[in-house]
Amino acid sequence: MEAITPMVIGERIREIREHKKLSQADVQNRCGLLRCYVSRVENGHTVPAVDTLEKFARALEVPLYQLVYDGDQPPPPPPTYEPNTDSDWESTGENARFMKKLRHSLSRMDDRRRKLVFAMAHHLASRNANE
Repeated sequence: MEAITPMVIGERIREIREHKKLSQADVQNRCGLLRCYVSRVENGHTVPAVDTLEKFARALEVPLYQLVYDGDQPPPPPPTYEPNTDSDWESTGENARFMKKLRHSLSRMDDRRRKLVFAMAHHLASRNANE
């Protein structure tokens, strides 16, 4: 398996760009990265950050993994949530709206506060079970 290096990423970006018959100026116009920066990336002189790779992927109209994945086939998709229809009470109605609000609130908290909320919920659930 080939190591993913700045040179490999740059070569892939160049290959895709040329395959799509785009110039470096076209990439610049599509994503706002300077043409000289595109050249530095393609030649392995600059290591782009992930958000910059996302800009390249959008400009080239390819999935991000194609710029960094080493393989002929796409990587397997990540595991997805499979609802348990017997007890999936949050999938419809009022419970679904509650879960959506809860997910939104939890996503805006830092890890320390999420742990506190979980500990409080666990404590309240334990008290409720004992009553």
